[in-house]
Amino acid sequence: MPLLRAAMPPSLSVQPLPEVAMRTLRLFVLTALFCVLVAAVLTLAEPERDSFGRNLWFSECIGLWVAFCGALVRQLPWVRRRGSRTALLMALGIGIPLGYVLGYTTAYAALGEPIKIIGVADARLAAIGATLLAGGFVSYLTWLRSRLSSEAMARASAQQLAAEAELRMLRAQLDPHMLFNTLANLRALVDDDPASARLMIDRLITWLRGALAASRSDSTTLAAEFAQLAAYLDIMALRLGARLRYTLDLPEALQTVHVPAMLLQPLVENALRHGIEPKIGGGSVRVSARLGTQGLELEVSDTGLGLPPDAPAEPAGDSPGGFGLAHVRERLQALYGDRAKLWLARQQPSGTRAIVRITT
Repeated sequence: MPLLRAAMPPSLSVQPLPEVAMRTLRLFVLTALFCVLVAAVLTLAEPERDSFGRNLWFSECIGLWVAFCGALVRQLPWVRRRGSRTALLMALGIGIPLGYVLGYTTAYAALGEPIKIIGVADARLAAIGATLLAGGFVSYLTWLRSRLSSEAMARASAQQLAAEAELRMLRAQLDPHMLFNTLANLRALVDDDPASARLMIDRLITWLRGALAASRSDSTTLAAEFAQLAAYLDIMALRLGARLRYTLDLPEALQTVHVPAMLLQPLVENALRHGIEPKIGGGSVRVSARLGTQGLELEVSDTGLGLPPDAPAEPAGDSPGGFGLAHVRERLQALYGDRAKLWLARQQPSGTRAIVRITT
């Protein structure tokens, strides 16, 4: 199995069992606490009728049965297919009377007393009122929590869609720039150096094939990502000649790890455009992946001009070529939240390091 996979928004209709179990547990805890309040109110209202302990026993039995019946009704397939408000009303309409009967039956049976469920006494009316209040309150809390959870998942999905839309926009900006410069070089090489022209065409085909595959998928393996970068750097090495040297370091154990598609491409382009190309004599670029104590670390380092003296080298800082860096940060935030970040660091004696960390 891959160690990391691009985060995808969970389904809005199917929830994993642990989440349902935790939500049900929270429902029972809230119900138990609210039943303590109900028992205290009933005891204070009529202290001569029943003790607090007896009121608490009946209140807990009824409240927990109401919560259980309501939660069970909401999990029925024909109820879940309806809207959240309709499902809430159905849970109240079925769960409260059923929970009231089962709660009173359980309470009297456990005490060894004759079961008395229906009656017109003031105490019975008060118990019915308390049951309706408790059931309505807890059901409303459950509905509200579900509503907030659905809205949070919708926001996360919207953020991811926005990030992927920005990725497509970035590709639309990068691909023509790459193609036009490469085709201009090819035109010059066709007559002067046919062998180099054929090699550049081969690398361009490999790069375009990888870019097309990346445009159809949100994630890719590190092996495919590094192959894409190798094709790109081969093309740039043919263009820049001896002014560009590069190294790709991908351990075999990390080749099947999944990352967002074309995550490192803007960082490599940034290193070339602002570090290597403007520097007299050029420099080298190194792309590496490693698994550290805090998770996966991807690094693009160069020996180019480096950051300007007044440019901050920290996670939130802007730098030359800030659009590509900002886009990478936004994608990481949308896909991983606080588990991923990108930051820049100065490299000695010259150059820049762009580091991406994705915490496992």
